Amino acid sequence: MSNNEIVTESGILRLSDAIWAKARYRAKIIAPIADKDIVSKVLAIEAAKKLNVSERTIYNLVRQWRESGGSITSLVSKGSNGGKGGSRLTLSVEALISDTIADTYLSRQKLSIASLVRVIKERCYKSNIKPPAVNTVRSRIKKLQHDKVVILREGLDAARKLKAVEGQFPKVDNPLDIVQIDHTLVDVIIVDTYNRQPIGRPWITIAIDIYSRCIVGFCLTLEAPSATSVGLCLSHVVIDKRPWLERIGVGVEWSMFGKPKVINVDNGSEFHSEALKRGCEVHGIKITYRPVGSPHYGGIIERVIGTMMKMVHELPGTTFSNIIERGNYDSDKKASLTLAELEKWFALAISSYHLSVHSGIGEPPTNRWKKAVDLGWKPFYIQNATNFLVDFLPILYRRIQRQGFIVDHITYMSSSLKPWISDKEKGHKFIIRRDPRDLSNIYVLHPEENHYVKVSYGAIGNPAITLWEHKLAIKRIKDEGRKAVNEEEIIKVIEKMRIVTTEAITKSKSARRKTARLEHLKNSKVPDLISPPIPSTTSTSNELQIIKRFDDIEEW
Repeated sequence: MSNNEIVTESGILRLSDAIWAKARYRAKIIAPIADKDIVSKVLAIEAAKKLNVSERTIYNLVRQWRESGGSITSLVSKGSNGGKGGSRLTLSVEALISDTIADTYLSRQKLSIASLVRVIKERCYKSNIKPPAVNTVRSRIKKLQHDKVVILREGLDAARKLKAVEGQFPKVDNPLDIVQIDHTLVDVIIVDTYNRQPIGRPWITIAIDIYSRCIVGFCLTLEAPSATSVGLCLSHVVIDKRPWLERIGVGVEWSMFGKPKVINVDNGSEFHSEALKRGCEVHGIKITYRPVGSPHYGGIIERVIGTMMKMVHELPGTTFSNIIERGNYDSDKKASLTLAELEKWFALAISSYHLSVHSGIGEPPTNRWKKAVDLGWKPFYIQNATNFLVDFLPILYRRIQRQGFIVDHITYMSSSLKPWISDKEKGHKFIIRRDPRDLSNIYVLHPEENHYVKVSYGAIGNPAITLWEHKLAIKRIKDEGRKAVNEEEIIKVIEKMRIVTTEAITKSKSARRKTARLEHLKNSKVPDLISPPIPSTTSTSNELQIIKRFDDIEEW
């Protein structure tokens, strides 16, 4: 070594024992993950929790560790010791605050800030340290990353709903290349049409176009998610929505329609049904499923649903997201919207959403859709929405009898069946579809041609009934010990049930809910695509008042 050679010192001799101990602890956490080729998000979150820093800091520490060749000095905290914007607390107090935040506030126990301050003071007194001011603790909380706080206090599932995970979908070049579909219970109590009394929360199925982020269809129903509700939603996706908007009395533009190339769904049983698979095969729609145990693959649709539920929380009768958020608010007492009126509200809300700048694409969804159209892209238009819907209805297999088809004790007959009856000896099993919301008709696939034949009740005078009523009637017949279950008895029981339900409508929420299920049968035996017509309401200004403070919505 020559006399002119300069040997530098890393600075560790000037560091306090506390700072050096902190660097050594960092090395213990960072070294194992830095040795991996890729530091996954899960590993970063776990390390961030242990070190009480952000995920971004973890990636910076990994980079510093690798660039230094694994030197602990690369992990020494280089923060300011004070001055404007810095901390004037001693290292021991800072460490105590950080440790307490990590093991109490950032935990599933979810202590309030007031409780956190109390714990910090207790620990300071035991260590003979002057406790920090309340505002000091609050400032440390404010500096925490929001998504990190949610992960540690609520769990990964809650954090996934905050934003979509990028890169999970193949590149989409045009609208309707991929449409994502999902369901949720709406956070609002609705009322029946007759007495405006509460009947519970409805379900909504929503479809969003990945390319444009446009909501291309939805279905609002009192029934739990099923293949039928998915089919209804898809039917709403493909149709020109102008006639429907006119029918429900909403004077807004919703120009998005057409057949999707791919639908992306979760692994619910309704998405694996034969009816859905067959319907998609018929219309050349591919189904892709999100990986099991990876709900974040549905991040785009979940973000939209989450934001819409925030908006719903402004409606009368909202249940909010949880009991704590609801507090003393009486959702049943405040409820005032019917199913049809809530459907109208969603149409207005979606119209406003389409005009709002979407953070994921940097422009309003409607602009992105229209740009694609201007560049020559055209949606595939389904002219007959009823035919399309039939292809997604539940499938049954039945042989034809002399009196026609008998499906669950109900006979269906028409003159068009006579040629098939003569060939009964062939033992052919016919494919039959029926709408659970209206059993007055079935759709029978022609044995030789590619079309369905609509067949009505054999007993013309029988009322339209739902599958839900049908099952309940059979159960009551059997519960009463009657051996014979036939069409006449089923209809009699259902008619008695309706009379009892009507008389009890002002007394029972369940009775009102039963009646609300029958609304779509009142005006026509032809099943509606979405719901019954909206009753006349007040002025347009009142409608627009329902959709308020759109600019305050954080993200779509």
